[in-house]
Parts: sequence; structure tokens; C-alpha cells
Amino acid sequence: MSNTTARQQAPSAPGNAEWQARKTAAIARGQGNAASIYVERASNAEMWDVEGNRYIDFAAGIAVCNTGHSHPAVVAAVKEQVERFSHTCVMITPYDSAVRLAERLNELAPGSTPKKTIYVTTGAEAVENSVKIARAHTGRRGVIAFNGGFHGRTMMALSLTGKITPYKNLFGPFPGEVYHAPFPIDYHGISVDDALRALHTLFKVDLAPEDCAAIMVEPVQGEGGFYPAPDEFLRALRQICDEHGIVLIVDEIQSGFGRTGRFFCAEYAGVEADLMTVAKGIAGGYPLAAVVGKAEIMDAPLPGGLGGTYAGSPVACSAALAVLDVIEQEQLVERAAAIGSRVKARLLALQQEFPDVIGDVRAERGAMLAMELVKDKDPHSPDMDLTKQIVATAREHGLILLSCGINGNVIRLLPALTIPDEVLDEGLDILEASLRELMKAA
Repeated sequence: MSNTTARQQAPSAPGNAEWQARKTAAIARGQGNAASIYVERASNAEMWDVEGNRYIDFAAGIAVCNTGHSHPAVVAAVKEQVERFSHTCVMITPYDSAVRLAERLNELAPGSTPKKTIYVTTGAEAVENSVKIARAHTGRRGVIAFNGGFHGRTMMALSLTGKITPYKNLFGPFPGEVYHAPFPIDYHGISVDDALRALHTLFKVDLAPEDCAAIMVEPVQGEGGFYPAPDEFLRALRQICDEHGIVLIVDEIQSGFGRTGRFFCAEYAGVEADLMTVAKGIAGGYPLAAVVGKAEIMDAPLPGGLGGTYAGSPVACSAALAVLDVIEQEQLVERAAAIGSRVKARLLALQQEFPDVIGDVRAERGAMLAMELVKDKDPHSPDMDLTKQIVATAREHGLILLSCGINGNVIRLLPALTIPDEVLDEGLDILEASLRELMKAA
């Protein structure tokens, strides 16, 4: 398929190249962009740029638009709210949408313990505030995260993040009392037992468990490579935290809101977090994030110790309520599982066709899918160049893909949960054709 269609604008209208040049001149290089494509409009799982080119979107704004671009129910909710008011600050004169959303999030959070919620604006803010809450509750200082994890770009979140380039380069020193342990990845020879032994060693040489406020873990590592945490590992962390009075923080920022075939991914392991960070898919593209957790722990900070000017925006809360309705009414949790099964079959067939380069296919968690590219079937020989070439070639043919992994050799697939089967298949056709084209050229 060619992604070129008739130009929608007048011939004199700026195109992608001109906008990219203006962007480079106006916006700092640290806020880069993966593709020089300037979107003019988007609907569900498709986008059109300023030159009229159509793209199938397998990125969904990094798992933000789980309900697709501009879902009519979300658009209607936002319009209705904006016509009433756009901002008063939930910490000054609040509004019912914030209360109703918190009630629903508390009900949806895994586990039977009574829950409470606080609002912030971004995932990184949710991570920062979860650490504050854990420290206030425990009176302890240390926090443990895992190699390869990604928790945001603010300073505490960066300290927790287990990947240097590009996130931590040039920005140190970072906040102290943050420690990292290995994450279990069977494909790379790190078993659950290996990871747990390393954690217990950390307790002996770096941080006594009675000084540990929290352990933070992603149920599926996002930027780290889409490696799912084994169920037995999450259950073991829950047991360790219970034994030592440590707060277990589950980072569901990328894996939440139906993405993995459960509403929250930790449900696979049957684990109840003490605190859970959420963002991305919560509001269909409107800036909103939250910490949801056990009421006793959430109430540890003093009044005024948590929040932010734009936290719990009324527009974003209205959008989020509509998103929750759409997920329920359109059965998007089940749809995520169906998407995962459909894509898994295609990726495994492609792996059989190219076993030397597709080292691993990860499709155990709904519509959070990945394939890892290597050289000569060797897990320890990542093929970053082929990964970049696939992303670029697919884009030329009208498919938006993202890469990830500490070595940059993982293709991740995050289609909207509302994507029609025919559009999903069309995107997979482009992915397959792009790999075949590159392998033939090689």
C-alpha cells in the first residue's frame, strides 16, 4: 500500500519538511520527534498528515489513545465540559466529575482493601507522588526499582528509571536512596530465582529492608522492551513487602485501562498493590494521571502535601469518565485480548519465516505486543540497525511503529483497542512487507 493520497491543502500550504525545519528552529532538540510527520487529523486508528498522507497508527500516542483517536463519546464529553468551565483547580473549588472519577478508579483497582485516589497531570508526577506517599506512610527513605524500568523524566522518576540513553544522559546527579535490582527476563537468562536472589543480596549490602519505603515495578516493562513480569515474581514481591512493611507500587501507566487484556495488568498475578500509578490511557489523550492506593496509605501525607495546579483538570476528568464508559460498553478489555491473539499468530508466523532475526515474540499480555530483533538467533546480539530500518520502511508505506528496549532492538505494537480487524490486518501486512523488503535487500 502507498500512503500517498491527493494533497488536501493548497499547494502553498507548509508540508512536513517545512514544519520540521520550523520545529527544529523553535523547539529544543531534547524534545525530539520520532517521525517528521505533522498530523492534520486522526480518527480511531488512522491519521492523515498535512500533505494528505494516510497512516495506520500502531503507536496510539504511546498507549494513550486506547479508545482510538477522537472517540465520539470522549469528544462529546469534552465539549460539554468546556462549555461549562475549563478550570477552577480541584484543590480550591472542586467539581463532581473529579469525585465520580475517583470513585470509579477506587472500585476498578485490584483488591478488596478500601482505596483512595489523588490526581496529577503526568505519569512522571504520579511516580513522584507515589514515592512521597510511601515515605510519608513508612517514615523510611529507600526505594527499589528494576533494571530496564521506565518511570518518567522528572528527577526522582529518572532516578528510578533503569535505562541511561537517552533519558539520564547529562542530567545527574539524581536523588539518592534509589536502588536497582535485575528484572526477570527468561529470554536473556535471568530467572525469577535469579532476580529474587539479587533483591535479597541488595537487602544485605545496600539497603536494609527496615529502611526500604517502597518497591516499584512495572507489570510489563514499557521502554525496557515489553518484558512481562512473571506472575510468580509479582506474587513474591507482594510477599516480601508484606513481610517487611514495604509499600508495593505497581506502575500501570502504560499497561492500564484494558491494554493488556485485563483492566489492570497486575490482575494476571492476582496481586493487590499498595499504590498504583496510572496515566496514558486514562483520558483518551487529555492530560491526566493519578495515584490509586490503599486508603490508609494514601492518607499519610498532610493536607496540601499532594496535588498541582492542573491536577484533575475538569476537562480531563470528563474525558476519563467517558473513556471508562467506552471501555465497558464496547468491551475493550476483551477486545484487547482478541487483538493480541490475532497479532500473535501473525508475528509467530513471521518468526518462522525469519528465525535468525526475530529472536523473540512477546504476546502474552493482550494488545501490548513486541518482537525482539537479533543477529543470528543470538539474544545477546541485538540488531538496532534492522529495528530502525523496519520502523522507517513501515512509515514510508503508511504504518506508524515504535521501538523500545535498552538496546533499541524491540518493535512494539500498541494499536488502539477500537481498531477494526481490516485496519489491523492492513497494518500487519505493511509490517511483514517491510521486513521482507529489507531482508531481500540484505
